[in-house]
Amino acid sequence: MLVKKTSKNQITLPKEVLKQLPDTDYFEVKVEEGKIVLIPARIIPAKISLESIRRKITEKNLNESAVEEAIKWARENS
Repeated sequence: MLVKKTSKNQITLPKEVLKQLPDTDYFEVKVEEGKIVLIPARIIPAKISLESIRRKITEKNLNESAVEEAIKWARENS
């Protein structure tokens, strides 16, 4: 399928493509080996995400130092 970039650097995704991704409103965009790659993304509101994280911390009885250590590990290993 051929699509055209507009003067405002926008493209329209063909209906045939979007039919295969019916509940997708957002895409992550990257360039790999000279190709544009669109990856369907799901947006989770920060408040919901933070609430679930706080609930898990409480359920697991984690203290502040354990959380800080986990954050440090995640940042070093990402």
